[in-house]
Amino acid sequence: MHTDILLTLALIGLLAILCQWFAWWVKLPAILFLLLSGIVAGPVTGWLNPDALFGELLFPIISLSVGVILFEGALTLRFREIAGLETVVRRMVSSGVLVTWAVVSLATHYLLAFPLELAILFGAIMVVTGPTVIVPMLRTVRPNSRISNILRWEGIVIDPLGALLAVLVFEFIISGQGSQALEHTLLQFAKTILIGVLVGGGGGFALEQILRRHLMPEYLHNVAALVLVFVVFAASDTLMAESGLLSVTVMGIWLANRKDLNIEHILNFKESLSVLLISGLFILLAARLDLGQIQALGWPALAVLAILQFVARPLKVMVAAFGSNLNWRERALLSWIAPRGIVAAAVAAIFSLQLQQQGYAAAELLVPLTFIVIIGTVVLQSATAGLLARALKVAEPEPSGFLIVGANPVARTLAESLVKHDYDCLLCDTNWSYVRTARMHGLKTFYGHPVSQDADRRLDLVGLGRLLALSPQREVNALAVVRYRREFGEGNLYTLLSREEGEKAQDKPEAGYIAFSRELTYQHLAEWISLGAEMHETRLSESFDFDAYYEKYFDKGILLFAIDPRGRLRVIVEDRDLEFGPGWTLLTLVRSEEEKVKTEAQA
Repeated sequence: MHTDILLTLALIGLLAILCQWFAWWVKLPAILFLLLSGIVAGPVTGWLNPDALFGELLFPIISLSVGVILFEGALTLRFREIAGLETVVRRMVSSGVLVTWAVVSLATHYLLAFPLELAILFGAIMVVTGPTVIVPMLRTVRPNSRISNILRWEGIVIDPLGALLAVLVFEFIISGQGSQALEHTLLQFAKTILIGVLVGGGGGFALEQILRRHLMPEYLHNVAALVLVFVVFAASDTLMAESGLLSVTVMGIWLANRKDLNIEHILNFKESLSVLLISGLFILLAARLDLGQIQALGWPALAVLAILQFVARPLKVMVAAFGSNLNWRERALLSWIAPRGIVAAAVAAIFSLQLQQQGYAAAELLVPLTFIVIIGTVVLQSATAGLLARALKVAEPEPSGFLIVGANPVARTLAESLVKHDYDCLLCDTNWSYVRTARMHGLKTFYGHPVSQDADRRLDLVGLGRLLALSPQREVNALAVVRYRREFGEGNLYTLLSREEGEKAQDKPEAGYIAFSRELTYQHLAEWISLGAEMHETRLSESFDFDAYYEKYFDKGILLFAIDPRGRLRVIVEDRDLEFGPGWTLLTLVRSEEEKVKTEAQA
């Protein structure tokens, strides 16, 4: 028996990893494959029975997992970012939420005959989308930057807000148990909010002091944050039943909005946690589905899905985009893309368990109905959004921009030259000084590691189709090449070697190309730039051909890029032979004459 349980747990972990890997391979949301795997493992084959496997521990595991999900979502909710968002996004996460909530609640109540309070709760759960399902879809669909930014920010902001709304609705429902008096109901509701805010704020303050005063070594911060989330959740629930979810959400919001508090390393602990805990949770949730309940919901459930897709979402976008400069094509695509994700599934599962214990009729149908919506929106929108974007002519052309690893002087110099020729560049670096300087030069930046869960959630790759790894750290370059190989294709990966790599006698890199040449290392370019070298543009013609160019620059210039007569930019590499003729534009890093003379004199 012990061996069977151990093997089952190991196989759940293996299944979660395989689903995540396959989703990355085919560029679709992992949630789809996690759901399908859970359904096959549970109700289809009967191999996985979460209730029998975990027994009484199942409810605490789900509760704590949802608490972690909400805490991490709340860590991304910064009020200063909301204040600076465009009008459309602000409406999407405010008045638009109310529209979705009302439409879905009414549809659920009248089409499925759900009790009104349960229908209102389901409507609150369905307002969330979430970056974990939006970001993979955007990378495949490649809508224009305006649509992409609106959808991305909506997903980031609405995840914790929507979960908080669902928590408050749930607390309101529970607080009314045992008394019909409105006064008593409001009192219970107020106590739940008060304890949730106080305990959550206290937990946030405690963790803030630990971080600010360096009371713990940094290697304990992530574990301490996770344990403190568990403690806050349990303490709040002990003081007032069902206030734990509210407490951990408040705790995350508190930390996200403290000035000069670095929580990036805590936010990034979701990287391993999301793959193991959250992916495993999704498999367990799907394995608990009762296919008979899905059949019992029948066509009315599909009608609710259709109303959410074809009525609630377009009405929300109509309200949010009123008076904006979005054209009808952009509004149409915004009205189509709104997949539901893990927060909706997890919150529905936890509320369903609690409401069933409270004796609410139809509470057991919350989970299958939620999964119908998740599967329906993810499958339908993943399959059609790209075609719709191209038909509406709001998809970006074939991406030609560069994701540049590094915001150091070499990366900034090359990026400024590419941007001048209308090639989009996004510079990623963990060095804040470099990022700040790049921003001062007007370059697009991402402050963080290019290979991280934070990058997966927030990095906007719309318009970018090539990777230029320019970090002096060869490990960072190598990780980026592996991570973005499927994203951009092996032929669009370029790595600048470090001095150590240049000294090695390797015939071919693991993937992609060596940028420029094997002899040209990061240190070589950095030294030239520190001595005043600048990028020059040379256009070849009949009178000034490549031989004339070579004669002029052979001892003082390094050819890095070339633009052919059709406007296509080529990165210079050793393995690619290019024939330069009239109409080509060559981008060269050129030393100043003074520095050239000084170098020759020293030699």
